[in-house]
Amino acid sequence: MPLFPPGQIVSTVAARAACERFNTEPMELVRRHIGGDWGVLSESDVRANQDAVTYGDRILSKYLVGTVWMYVITEADRSSTCILLTHEY
Repeated sequence: MPLFPPGQIVSTVAARAACERFNTEPMELVRRHIGGDWGVLSESDVRANQDAVTYGDRILSKYLVGTVWMYVITEADRSSTCILLTHEY
């Protein structure tokens, strides 16, 4: 059950290429993200995400895909969610 709407889902070229290289479906990352599995985050980032679901702030997830770290970020207004490599942030 999604905790929030993802809005338009976009991805950087490098993130799409990494998902393809490591046989990972980008939408699986989005499903985890909107379902509250935010991957590898600090306790303070998890609390920030929990508050963001309630109060409408930006939501960030971090996943290891193969050997590459990726972020999935949903904007505060829920207009879009972007998948990108961490160094692209």
